[in-house]
Amino acid sequence: MAARLAGKRAFVTGAGQGIGRAVVLAFAEEGAEVVAASRTAEKMRDLPGHSPSIRPIGLDVTDGPAVARAIQDAGRVDILVNCAGWVHNGTLLDCSDEDWARSLDQNVTSCFFTIRAALPGMIERGSGSIVNVASVASSITGVANRAAYGASKAAVIGLTKAVARDVIRTGVRVNALCPGTTRSPSLEARIAATDDPEATRRAFVERQPMGRLGKVEEMAAAALYLAGDGSAFTTGTIMVVDGGQTL
Repeated sequence: MAARLAGKRAFVTGAGQGIGRAVVLAFAEEGAEVVAASRTAEKMRDLPGHSPSIRPIGLDVTDGPAVARAIQDAGRVDILVNCAGWVHNGTLLDCSDEDWARSLDQNVTSCFFTIRAALPGMIERGSGSIVNVASVASSITGVANRAAYGASKAAVIGLTKAVARDVIRTGVRVNALCPGTTRSPSLEARIAATDDPEATRRAFVERQPMGRLGKVEEMAAAALYLAGDGSAFTTGTIMVVDGGQTL
């Protein structure tokens, strides 16, 4: 069976860990050349060892000019996957001005920067796929202690739909992936920081009617579908992968 992304170049943010890292590995396995971007470059040192087609770069996705340069340096970008993000834990009353700004900057303004940089080339070539990783904690459902995060991820969904509509006749597709609670280094760190980690873990697991956390590989498989030619008739969609959390 032919590799599904053979001959394509992908640019993936948030590639240092979690879903972003899993996306990089899955895309490389399917034949893509992958530019893997993360603020923390040392987290990606081993990625070229998994595949010579992976090129890690250090990048602060909240720095618009730096994002524009990185995407220009990448050359042709056939696939853009926005995985970079940050989770603020707390209600609106627990959220400082700085927490609010960081949530918007890292979770949605970063997508604005990357899409703005990559889109002209995609339009010129008449093809391209953009996958924005949002969350079920967004306009899909309200989740306790996720006010800033949910607002920012709802904005990602709105941005996805708006851009998809704007470019619908150009050959460029734009979709959003909305994971449920997924086991990742970020989640593990947030669990460990609570007063009762075991109780917190049980609460996270109980969100999903399936009775388990999602896997980063499962989210990467969904991103792979949205990025590839198998979803050629799909744009502006919101793919929910949440173990039944929002049923």
